[in-house]
Amino acid sequence: MPLLETIKTPADLKRLPLEQLPALAQEIREAIFQQVSKTGGHLAPNLGVVELTIALHYVFDFGHDRLLFDVGHQCYPHKLLTGRYPLLSNLRTRTGMAGFPEPNESAYDLFSVGHAGTAISTGVGMAHGDAINGEAFEPHNNPDGRRVVTLIGDASIVNGVAMEGLNNAGTLKRQFLVILNDNGMSISRPQGGMASQFDRFRLNPIYGDMKRRAKSVLSRMPGGHLLSDTYHRLGEMAKAAIAENTWFEHFGLVTVGPIDGHDLPTLVEFLAEARDFDRPMVLHVKTVKGKGYEFAEGDATTFHSPSAFTWDPDSCRVELKGGGRSFTSAYADAMCEIMDADDSVLACTAAMPGGTGLDVVMERFPKRVFDTGICESHAMDMMAGLAKTGFKPFFAVYSTFLQRAFDQAFQEVALQGLPVRLCLDRAGLVGGDGAVHHGFCDVSILRVLPKAAIMGVADEPSLRAALAFMRDYDAGLSAVRYPRDSVSDKLAKYGECPPFVLGKARPIIEHDNPDIAVLAFGVMTLSALDAVERLGPEHRVSVYDARFAKPVDEAIIRSLLERNIPIVTIEDHGPHGGFGAAVIEAAARLGLNAGLITPMSLPDAWIYQDSRGAQLEEAGLDPASIAQTIREAYERVRPGDAAPIQVRRTGPSVSA
Repeated sequence: MPLLETIKTPADLKRLPLEQLPALAQEIREAIFQQVSKTGGHLAPNLGVVELTIALHYVFDFGHDRLLFDVGHQCYPHKLLTGRYPLLSNLRTRTGMAGFPEPNESAYDLFSVGHAGTAISTGVGMAHGDAINGEAFEPHNNPDGRRVVTLIGDASIVNGVAMEGLNNAGTLKRQFLVILNDNGMSISRPQGGMASQFDRFRLNPIYGDMKRRAKSVLSRMPGGHLLSDTYHRLGEMAKAAIAENTWFEHFGLVTVGPIDGHDLPTLVEFLAEARDFDRPMVLHVKTVKGKGYEFAEGDATTFHSPSAFTWDPDSCRVELKGGGRSFTSAYADAMCEIMDADDSVLACTAAMPGGTGLDVVMERFPKRVFDTGICESHAMDMMAGLAKTGFKPFFAVYSTFLQRAFDQAFQEVALQGLPVRLCLDRAGLVGGDGAVHHGFCDVSILRVLPKAAIMGVADEPSLRAALAFMRDYDAGLSAVRYPRDSVSDKLAKYGECPPFVLGKARPIIEHDNPDIAVLAFGVMTLSALDAVERLGPEHRVSVYDARFAKPVDEAIIRSLLERNIPIVTIEDHGPHGGFGAAVIEAAARLGLNAGLITPMSLPDAWIYQDSRGAQLEEAGLDPASIAQTIREAYERVRPGDAAPIQVRRTGPSVSA
């Protein structure tokens, strides 16, 4: 029987002799590779931490001790060692294994983690909590107490919250271990001075001052005999492994490393020693992202989180299974055109050039595109500085990461009246990444900012039109949101896409005397059209592409409600403070009957990993559910037989 199938809990792992662990590592690596090739998922980051994760579970007892992940996309090996191998076959679906740590899935996962920089701070909190409860590990007074380990990697150590956590971790008077998984990568290539420092450290790890101080550090470590023996046994590399006067020492953390993150015996030895250390420590571990598969090691950015792919081991040929043209690709091409036409346009991303499409733009305009690393707050302020000097900055950021920079959007952008432009990829439901990555609150957090212009787009032409509007919008912050999905050409039959005009919706199907009207925001316009097709000719339904969540089109709202025509609003956003709320508030402000408005949105609940289509159905935002809601809203507000259909079309002849 394969070793992996025998691992039901970490206790089973601990029964294996050390010499069998490399074989287990190979099985874990193969299992992850085979599954991700079928379904997509995070590949390279998980391949890189297999041995490190095995060693952690081999040495610690995380049924009792605390293990906290930072950037949870490196958790697959951990999950396979904690009883979830049977869930791997349905990876990133509701019936299978989540792609990020998930406490609802296992007690071994302490937090749902999908954003960077958090593990050190939450770990410090748990370290304090265990100490207050009398449960913290102490070598002499409580040797059976809980240890705390945080695993941080993919360059998230440069995140501002991680820095704050390190600053506080240094004040702990107890065991606290930070594992720095240094793979020389972020999501893509790491950025910034700290990344360069780590590069120099990896390339030249044997510093004279480190050698001189190594023995004195060892002498202060309780039970330091193993590291001392290693120091004598392994020679110069081991002498450099115990480092004082390193960057982390300034935070009050003893630093060990770098050590080889794929050498299981060395990992187990060092972790066993660090386990009983009674002060905060950083263990610097050097790993290879994508380890074990040459194509993933050579292109860790592409294979960070690939879609399904095929691989021919004989020819070493890898082919990603493509879908339709994505909004991300459409955005990249549109940005290239805008930057070609306007030298004052600049672009920025926070460690996601590939995910946002800016990698393509960066190749064309290397001096006008910036990657700040995992630092959304810094990126927002940097864009404010660029706007202040007369440039037109576009900040491409996943919707889920926008909230990390809200304070800067408020203070340094909106309050100053600066025209920073936000391009919110992955808005709405994101599919397999699940709750940690849904973009469900971008409208609500930005709508509070005076003079903000907030847009949603339905297809590629409307995305291009929105970006063109943003380029010339100088009154304040502007934002456009678009999903993790393929662009559709469904709207093409309704005529050419008109330019965006502040606060104006686009009529798609407009009746002179409709039974009911739908104001749809963003890609929900397409779902609304599908729903109307399901309803058939017995209902006269006007459909509007709302375009703006701030300001909303008050003229259309007034026109409909003054005629007592009920309105259904539709958005792939949370129910609080979003587009529907904006329409209801506008009706109340105009003194109109807001009771005629039926809002449809994401539910006030967490939606977990699955396909985006399944999530929309769960949320009641699929065409069948929308059609049912339209029918019920009409019957509730305006019962009676439908009159003959009269349609005012805005494009080519269409079926009503």
